[in-house]
Amino acid sequence: MSYAKIIGSGGYLPPRVVSNDELAAELATRQIETSDTWITERTGIRQRHIADAGVTTSQLATRAAQAALADAGVSAGELDLIILATSTPDYIFPSTACLVQAQLGNKGAAAFDVQAVCSGFVYALTTADSFIRAGRARTALVIGAEVFSSILDWNDRSTCVLFGDGAGAVVLRAAEEPGIIEAQLNADGSQMKILHAAGNVVGGQVTGDPFLRMDGQAVFKMAVTSLASSAQAVCERAGVPLADIDWFVPHQANVRIINFLGRKLGLPEEKVVVTVDKHANTSAASVPLALDAARRDGRIRPGQLVLMQGVGGGFTWGSVLARM
Repeated sequence: MSYAKIIGSGGYLPPRVVSNDELAAELATRQIETSDTWITERTGIRQRHIADAGVTTSQLATRAAQAALADAGVSAGELDLIILATSTPDYIFPSTACLVQAQLGNKGAAAFDVQAVCSGFVYALTTADSFIRAGRARTALVIGAEVFSSILDWNDRSTCVLFGDGAGAVVLRAAEEPGIIEAQLNADGSQMKILHAAGNVVGGQVTGDPFLRMDGQAVFKMAVTSLASSAQAVCERAGVPLADIDWFVPHQANVRIINFLGRKLGLPEEKVVVTVDKHANTSAASVPLALDAARRDGRIRPGQLVLMQGVGGGFTWGSVLARM
């Protein structure tokens, strides 16, 4: 049986950086009061990258994909599977994965999107792993990409300060020894109302509320409970003690959630990758962006055990344990 191993990663962030002070000044023109202190103390976020008007998810995803392919030393033509996780697709159809495929110059690889909001990359990575284990793919590109600024209500202080735009990607290749060791995906659709964007297009008109809405306290409670349970289950199935994990790469939503979860799992701060201060919450892009940042600065090295987790609207959550 083949196993899926991560052989390259890449990320891309829009060049426009918006600090908390800049955002607060902009929101003040809308009579919305906030500050760097208010945002930082509650979330750990200090800045975010915001795409310019007209910049699409596929454009960000393609830049991240190109970086990952270069890191892996793989050409686009070698890919036989492309999976893209996003909640902000360019179109209703075709899939954003197909648009990225065209921009990369690949023809013939299976290409499709996965929609699991902030858990999307973990869902997509697990799906690609299953394809490779089944022998239905050999070289896969997995991307998480979002232009979340396009679905934010900039008059809602409880959400608009939390998110940013970006894309991250990894390249997987079939290997004789496990790279991805174990994975678990979960969802509870009965909790959909705590985090959702419930708009739709019917007859050419937007129906419902097209903006992201969130019950922050409910998301916090659900996130720490579900992710702690998922981490323990994945490690137990893999026969790996939590203490043996070299790096924990959680979804980058809120530093309070990350810190609480790390303590609950008994993982010291020096083993936890945190990028939420620089990127804010980039939804499906947050885990691959954090993974790539830690690989490129030398923290995550070949042979180390990495636990990646996502949690988001749906309500969805999941974990992937990988040997780099």
